[in-house]
Amino acid sequence: MLRSWLSRARVLPVIAPLDTPSTVALCRTLVEAGMTAVEITLRHPDALAALAAVREDQPQLCIAAGTVLDPDQARAAVDAGASFLVSPGLTDPLLAVAPDLGVPLLPGVATASEVMRGLDAGLDSFKLFPATAVGGVSLLKALAGPFPDVVFCPTGGLAPDNFRSFLALPNVPCCGGSWMVSRTLIEGGNWDRIRALAAEAVAEPAMA
Repeated sequence: MLRSWLSRARVLPVIAPLDTPSTVALCRTLVEAGMTAVEITLRHPDALAALAAVREDQPQLCIAAGTVLDPDQARAAVDAGASFLVSPGLTDPLLAVAPDLGVPLLPGVATASEVMRGLDAGLDSFKLFPATAVGGVSLLKALAGPFPDVVFCPTGGLAPDNFRSFLALPNVPCCGGSWMVSRTLIEGGNWDRIRALAAEAVAEPAMA
């Protein structure tokens, strides 16, 4: 299920919510642009309320709860309607609770050892974070050797000028980024620009 969502999304916009109304409006705009999934990070007091409101407004949308740091946040995000959970790292408490949550967990990794810990827990899909800082495309190519059945969603440092190089890798069905949902664009209500950037992100690259 998780791999199917990631493959369909291709680009996962990482949203740092400002408030509930703007987050709902933002997600409507992203859906209009052709996006099928979003990540709403739990970095704001209203994040869970915003996630629940988006779930009600866009029931067909795959909504990830991001920056999930502990089991309590994980349970609250599931209760709010999260389709899956994204964590910046991989911890024993999250791994312990994951089987009982009823939704997939996409934990962050940065090393082969962390991938192996996740595999031991029954996971085969991970978030590479912070992607460009820990090795980016070169690291993902290297990890493909010992972990041929693992896929990654690289996030952190991706931008319009480099995200397609990540998506070109066979072990990357999806990547995360925030350039199309920047705070400046949201605060300015620049929905046309957001829509254009999102549509460009999910468009298939032109053939040479």
